Amino acid sequence: MERGYLLHSRPYRENSAIVNLLVDGAGRVDAVARLGSGKRSSRALLQPFQPLLFSLSGKGELKTLSQPEAYAPAIPLQGDALYAAMYLNELLMRCLSHSHGAEGLFFDYHQTLMAMARNFSQPQLRYFELKLLTELGACPSLILDASGDAIEAGLGYRPGNEGGLVTSLQANAIPGRTLLALANQTLESEDFAAAKQLLRSLLAPFVGEKPLVSRQLFASRARPE
Repeated sequence: MERGYLLHSRPYRENSAIVNLLVDGAGRVDAVARLGSGKRSSRALLQPFQPLLFSLSGKGELKTLSQPEAYAPAIPLQGDALYAAMYLNELLMRCLSHSHGAEGLFFDYHQTLMAMARNFSQPQLRYFELKLLTELGACPSLILDASGDAIEAGLGYRPGNEGGLVTSLQANAIPGRTLLALANQTLESEDFAAAKQLLRSLLAPFVGEKPLVSRQLFASRARPE
């Protein structure tokens, strides 16, 4: 049996769905799930933020999911935490493919959902985005610049054209203190805007140009993610 979370689903033929999963040790996996009907239907079970056990079979990219069951209660997400979790799912759907499966991301995703359910805070999203970039192989060093010199708290930086971070005097440069706080997971409120700016720019090639629906939902609540 595999364990994982449902990221997204869509109807497929009669009483079936295409499900996109984040699977422990495998990363993103797409599968066909038969939903059944009546008391034996798995529709109510195959929902986001519900820890799942299931079997996967098939040799192609589109697997077959069977025997789904809950291995723990659904994570109780409400308000901002729920919108934030929707953002994580949409972000994973945009960024992960079979060539970038993020095999090691399951535990970080689970821990982030659990933390947000207890007490949501903006840094939780930034730290997860950082983990995702690391899994994608697109995270620059936050303690050394592109030349191998130590990041200095009092300097400004930007992503370099050939990777890594380079010093910058531009008004929108990322403060070195923010980079170090992000690396050490010690972000403070004065770092939030710059950290979001940096991570959004690094994720942009994977997310694409189409706006994320979850970001629009955050904006409608006047609570930027």
